[in-house]
Amino acid sequence: MNRPARLAAAVLTASMAVLMTACGSEGDGDSSPDPIKGADSGDGKTSASPSASTSPGSAKRPEIRLSKEFQADFENWTNSDPKLQAILNDGREQLRAKYAAVINADLSSEAVAFYSSEATQVSARKWIKQFVEDDDDIIGKVTAFNPKALISDTGSGVLFYCVDERQASTKNRKTGKVVKTPDKPESVLQYRTRLDKTSQGVWKTTSVTVVAGGCNR
Repeated sequence: MNRPARLAAAVLTASMAVLMTACGSEGDGDSSPDPIKGADSGDGKTSASPSASTSPGSAKRPEIRLSKEFQADFENWTNSDPKLQAILNDGREQLRAKYAAVINADLSSEAVAFYSSEATQVSARKWIKQFVEDDDDIIGKVTAFNPKALISDTGSGVLFYCVDERQASTKNRKTGKVVKTPDKPESVLQYRTRLDKTSQGVWKTTSVTVVAGGCNR
């Protein structure tokens, strides 16, 4: 929320050129891209489980808990290809880890570090710090939908998805003041992320670009 719509405002752009090259796309980075060639947007009809323990791989994934006042729904977050499903799983948990860090006012969140590269940890912690310094919590609901995942020729994962923040708000922990996210197209965001797989099988997010108003809903 950018005071008031700040949930994604402080997520910094990183390596956009690399992302667009991996997707085989060209054009203005501020425009909504065409569907990713070769990507599968998922064939499920129910929201994915919020638990990270179901993700494949040898690494022990951290448990991420959100508060009762905040809900993150992931619609159709499934893919028939196990490799692409692994990207979806870890991409989902990277986003949930950041939400949980804000809720817990945890600037040194182990879950954020687990799912993010050193570069994306820097931008994520700057974003979290804004909430902590203002003593703000997040409440309400966000919905992540229309995921598109692929593995590029270089072996990196590419994950695009949309997040509708219009039902989310900030709530000051001391005063109780609630600031709602504006009910505007700009509050429906497109996330363009790149992920690289570690030796333990974790798809860490290595770059993130967020485009306000990049999705329709």
